Amino acid sequence: MSHEMTLPLLLKQLGLPMMLMRFEENAQRALEEQWSYPQFLSKLCELEVAARYQKRVQRHTNEAKLLPGKTLDSFEFKKAKSINAAQIQALADNTSWVKQANNIVIFGPSGVGKTHLACAIGFRLIEQGVRVLFTPTTTLVQKLQKARHEYKLPEALAKLARIPVLILDDISYVKKSEFETSVLFELIADRYETNSLIITSNQPFGEWDQVFPDNMMAVAAIDRLIHHATIINIKEQSYRKANVTVNT
Repeated sequence: MSHEMTLPLLLKQLGLPMMLMRFEENAQRALEEQWSYPQFLSKLCELEVAARYQKRVQRHTNEAKLLPGKTLDSFEFKKAKSINAAQIQALADNTSWVKQANNIVIFGPSGVGKTHLACAIGFRLIEQGVRVLFTPTTTLVQKLQKARHEYKLPEALAKLARIPVLILDDISYVKKSEFETSVLFELIADRYETNSLIITSNQPFGEWDQVFPDNMMAVAAIDRLIHHATIINIKEQSYRKANVTVNT
């Protein structure tokens, strides 16, 4: 059997779909442009690597559940004078803080872009191979409560621990009850110095006694979050309110 006939079978068996799809056209180009054998092989490998990268990014993007369109390119930094654009860009482009299990906490009133920034950083991290998961804090707390009732909380926390960056949106909307805040505290404690959190909140730390019913628990949670954290405080007025058109 000729090499031309066996090569597609070998590429398929090796699990190299892009090389299988593109080798014929690139073989023809190699002949026309007189590529060396290493050049031809390198080109096919580049195509395979690029295809796998795009597939991985798409898979991790689907998994992350980030809000569509909330990217750095679409964020209007010119309207947010209190936000250091260079700092946000650095957090998005440099994954060292994730490797060190550091956190990001974004404060500000409703409608100033806290969630947008959190998602934008998440999208950029995914492009660099970091797995991310976005969730409203109340939704995740309810899931963890259910897991606790079913005696499966350790398994649920272990599953979340496989995600290097967990984005907890609107943490201050969690109800102030022992059951809800205890699982939230266990999540924060479980990720302390092992995995990263990005948290958005419209309440400063001084008002987190409205989230945690026990002051000692609130202090302990804050202490774990800020031990290795970047704090971003947005002091703008709500963009959503500013863009509302009132009909008279």
